[in-house]
Amino acid sequence: MLRLGRREFDAHEPVIMAIVNRTPDSFYDQGATFRDEPALARVAEAVSEGAAIIDIGGVKAGPGEEVTAEEEARRTVDFVAEVRRRFPDVIISVDTWRHEVGEAVCEAGADLLNDAWGGVDPRLAEVAGRFGVGLVCTHAGGARPRTRPHRVAYDDVMADILSVTRGLAERAVSLGVPRESVLIDPGHDFGKNTRHSLEATRRLGEMVSTGWPVLVSLSNKDFVGETLDKPVKERVLGTLATTAVSAWLGARVYRVHEVAETRQILDMVASIAGHRPPAVARRGLA
Repeated sequence: MLRLGRREFDAHEPVIMAIVNRTPDSFYDQGATFRDEPALARVAEAVSEGAAIIDIGGVKAGPGEEVTAEEEARRTVDFVAEVRRRFPDVIISVDTWRHEVGEAVCEAGADLLNDAWGGVDPRLAEVAGRFGVGLVCTHAGGARPRTRPHRVAYDDVMADILSVTRGLAERAVSLGVPRESVLIDPGHDFGKNTRHSLEATRRLGEMVSTGWPVLVSLSNKDFVGETLDKPVKERVLGTLATTAVSAWLGARVYRVHEVAETRQILDMVASIAGHRPPAVARRGLA
C-alpha cells in the first residue's frame, strides 16, 4: 500500500506526479509557470489529465543564480496554500532539499517532500517525520545541490543506489515518516552520466524488489537527450519509451511534464500486464 495525503494506491496503480516549477529559469519551460495564474492553470490542467500529485519546485535543479531559502519559500509556500484551497484532494509535493522550506510548506498544506538531492540536509527527513508527511529518498551520488556530475564512477551503480536509498528510507521511518509514505528514487542524471542512468533504468526491477515504492523522474532529462542526440524540446518520445520500460519493471510514481501522454503509456502497459481492462472491448464481439 502506498499512502500519500488523503489517497491510497494499490500495488498495481501507477501514479502521475505533474511538475509545476515556480522558477523563472526552469530547463524545460523557461519559467512558463513562474507567475501564479499560469501555475494555477497548469495545476488544473494536470489534475484534469489524470495527475494525482502536483510537484511544486522553487529552485531549478541545474546551476544558475543563487536562490536563498527565503526566496525559495517565497516562491512556494503561498502557492502551496492556494493549491490546497482550490484542490483539497490533490496530493501536494514540494521539491526541496532544505529543512526550512520543508517546514514552511508542510505548515501550508504539503503532503510530500521530494528530496531530489539525497538527504544533503538531514533535517529535512526530521521535518517529514514531525509532520507525518511522505518523503522521496533519492540517490544523488553524493552530489551537492545544483551541481552537474563530472567524471563520476561507480563499481556498481545499482548497488550504490540500493544502499543509499534503502538507508535513507529506513532512517526516515525511524524519524516518524509513515512507512507507507516513503518512496525511493534512483535519481536519473543526478550524480550520474548517461550510461549510469540507462543502467539504473535497465535494472529498476532490483529497486522494486526491495518493497519500497519506486518513483522515477525521467521527463526530458539529459540522459534521454544524449541517448537519442535530441535537444530538450525533442525528448518526449524517448521519455515515454523509458516510462513504458519503467512501468513494465514495476515503478509506481512518475514525475512528468506531459501528463496526458504519460497516462496513455501507463494505461497501455497496465493493460498488457493484465492489471487494467481495455477501456472498450468491441472488436470481434459485434
